[in-house]
Amino acid sequence: MKVYFLGTGTSQGIPVIGSNHPVCKSTDSKDKRLRVSVWISWGNYSYVIDCGPDFRQQMLSSHCQKVDGILFTHEHSDHTAGIDDIRPFNFKQGEIPIYAHQRVIDNLKRRFEYVFETVNKYPGAPSIETIEVINNKPFSIGNKTAIPVNVMHGNLQVFGYRIDDFAYLTDVKTIEESEILKLKNLKVLVINALREEPHDMHFNLKEALDFITLVQPEKAYLTHISHIMGFHEEVQKNLPKNVFLAYDNLEITL
Repeated sequence: MKVYFLGTGTSQGIPVIGSNHPVCKSTDSKDKRLRVSVWISWGNYSYVIDCGPDFRQQMLSSHCQKVDGILFTHEHSDHTAGIDDIRPFNFKQGEIPIYAHQRVIDNLKRRFEYVFETVNKYPGAPSIETIEVINNKPFSIGNKTAIPVNVMHGNLQVFGYRIDDFAYLTDVKTIEESEILKLKNLKVLVINALREEPHDMHFNLKEALDFITLVQPEKAYLTHISHIMGFHEEVQKNLPKNVFLAYDNLEITL
């Protein structure tokens, strides 16, 4: 299974519009971060977790040729706003399944009403099939099983996903012990780490590292990173040997 990091930035991306912060002015490509998302592929199967406002650019940069489905973590715009740009895949493949909590599906119906229209639907609009994700109810994607992992983003419920020995969690602030048990014996854990300073809604760096120590994956990759975290190369030097700062267009194989 290959995991391609389409975006590793926070909701504003890096560089932030109008910012004079040194990281936003960095010439290192690893300091330029689109909104957070990953592309997972194996055999003939191809799935994306989240579909943010940079989706079109990410698909072009990664040379992704098809999307068999989109797994949504939650409804925030940096994770969902690119849904209109699935249309080229629709034209080649037809209807694309989306997997999400029912609350997220309802939110998308309100925000993207034309996508869900069934009467006089515009012929060029995206075409999707909605599949509700329910906690503690694994579901099939291709010939693999996805296990939802329930976490909290402040007061908002968010789904992470475990597929084989890989788990992807973003926008985590708290997680119950019963959900942590779903993350044992991982080869790769991807987890959010916004910055060094504490934040009300996200793990900071220390919280993410403590969580990695608790879960004990073989390797961990940090994502959903703010420019305030610092320069990629400087941050990486201070991380444990099995922990890596993910960056856009990084590809790993499990």
